[in-house]
Amino acid sequence: MTTARHPPRDCPVCGARLLVTRLGCEACGTELSGGFASCDFCALGAEDRELLRLFLISRGNLKELERSLQVSYPTVRARFDALLGRLGLELRPPAGGVRLELLRRVARGELGVDAALGQLRAEGEEA
Repeated sequence: MTTARHPPRDCPVCGARLLVTRLGCEACGTELSGGFASCDFCALGAEDRELLRLFLISRGNLKELERSLQVSYPTVRARFDALLGRLGLELRPPAGGVRLELLRRVARGELGVDAALGQLRAEGEEA
């Protein structure tokens, strides 16, 4: 048996989502063609699939995932955020969480205090 390859999720020419149009059985050679729904997770690499598997085993607890992977919490968070990005899932702060997200970005050194205050003013929040 050959190692399964994972197809890309998006078109390399225009970036649109690819459609699965052909399926085949290795055992008997049967082939089906048509338009089939694709799996968001099928195009992930082995490392991303393992991260997702461990995340599910830990029931979504990133601290438990940190222990399973034996890496720091920021590393787990960064890897998980990157996985969400590859899946095309938008990382949005919860409603009312703009202020908290800006504070976190300032704490991580990703954003200066003046820039954060400017964004709060632009959002209409009281600084």
